[in-house]
Amino acid sequence: MATGVSVENINPKVLRCEYAVRGEVAIHAQHLQQQLQTQPGSLPFDEIVYCNIGNPQSLGQKPITFFREVLALCNHPNLLEREEIKSLFSTDAIARAKKILSMIPGRATGAYSHSQGIKGLRDEIAAGIASRDGFPANADDIFLTNGASPGVHMMMQLLIRNNRDGIMCPIPQYSLYSASLALHGGALVPYYLDESSGWGLEVSKLKNQLEDARSKGITVRALVVINPGNPTGQILDEQQQYELVKFCKDEELVLLADEVYQENIYVTNKKINSFKKIARSMGYNGDDLQLVSLHSVSKGYYGECGKRGGYMEVTGFSTPVREQLYKIASVNLCSNITGQILASLIMDPPKAGDASYDLYEEERDNILKSLSRRAKAMESAFNSIDGITCNKTEGAMYLFPRIYLPQKAIEAARAVNKAPDVFYALRLLDTTGIVVTPGSGFGQVAGTWHVRCTILPQEEKIPSMISRFREFHEEFMSQYRD
Repeated sequence: MATGVSVENINPKVLRCEYAVRGEVAIHAQHLQQQLQTQPGSLPFDEIVYCNIGNPQSLGQKPITFFREVLALCNHPNLLEREEIKSLFSTDAIARAKKILSMIPGRATGAYSHSQGIKGLRDEIAAGIASRDGFPANADDIFLTNGASPGVHMMMQLLIRNNRDGIMCPIPQYSLYSASLALHGGALVPYYLDESSGWGLEVSKLKNQLEDARSKGITVRALVVINPGNPTGQILDEQQQYELVKFCKDEELVLLADEVYQENIYVTNKKINSFKKIARSMGYNGDDLQLVSLHSVSKGYYGECGKRGGYMEVTGFSTPVREQLYKIASVNLCSNITGQILASLIMDPPKAGDASYDLYEEERDNILKSLSRRAKAMESAFNSIDGITCNKTEGAMYLFPRIYLPQKAIEAARAVNKAPDVFYALRLLDTTGIVVTPGSGFGQVAGTWHVRCTILPQEEKIPSMISRFREFHEEFMSQYRD
């Protein structure tokens, strides 16, 4: 018997796993990027515009000065011994770096930490959560992670025992959830968001989805909620949040709250409340609801994707269960220290009166206002194109326009064994250099087709990008018109 690895004998769970935002279209884009570098002028465009993934700094977003100053000083502590740093770094950054380094054994960011993360940093994050929500938070409930994704994987490892265990996920959903469920061998139990009502959530329908799964022998362990939505950009109203919390409590489901876009809000008639704040305001304590809240340094106004920082706050779990979760964390030793530091900084940024505050506030507000303008401009542009409709982006970093593909285009896609929206996205890329993610990678109502497009291209490039998109779409629709 052969013992080597081939496609025929690798773990079938890996074969079933698909991660759309870095899937076929993104891989093809990378090949075209290499072609542009080695054969300039060989394609009908001169750059690849990556709108497939929420990677702000890759599209020109500048980092927050205070955060980068603190990181530079923590990673190079010898700088703190030099007199000239007082003219190069803010007094706040110098003081914060010294405080952080005092929490780290050996004052070295290259050292391992506690498997949940540096205790002093978790204390600062807990204080930030308490300040945000108005309810206490405990550092022992916090696990610092390399972005939010490892927290999701840890919870899947904890919850999924076999293929009869399921997790309720919104459809459309961020493909991390379907991918991690495939890897861990669990069942995705869908609940559909209503596109006709701005990707609304009807909590009353959740019971039907739950009972349907249970009737098929699925043990539903948890419910995922993404707020603001990814890829759909909607913000839940408070009443929906109350109903979701009550539903999870009544059905004894773990509530997995993906709140990584909590700073990305572009409407004035809605606000973001964490699910922990909602639960506590309803009088539910840790004994009433098992809640996992996820956050990341990759999104918001900071956009530090490559630093890989984040945390999950875990409440309502018994001590024996928490010990098992800690064991999972300890297998990975610890998350990277730079990411841990950033996670503490986003939850404890400069405050009014601090020397760094005015610059920090200006940078933060400029980024968020620009993102809001871009969201509105791209939403309006998509809605002006015949054969495309696009709901309002209230938050997060994406638009999820619906593409009304002609039957001939659908048949042409199936003739080459492609999903119709994959076929469309590949043609868009080959013609314009614009990279989007097909909606089939996130889930969608049967017979509908979408693409996910970030709002991250630089403002001055959006008119040109939309012009190219419009020209391609019109030619595509003309070619395949029924």
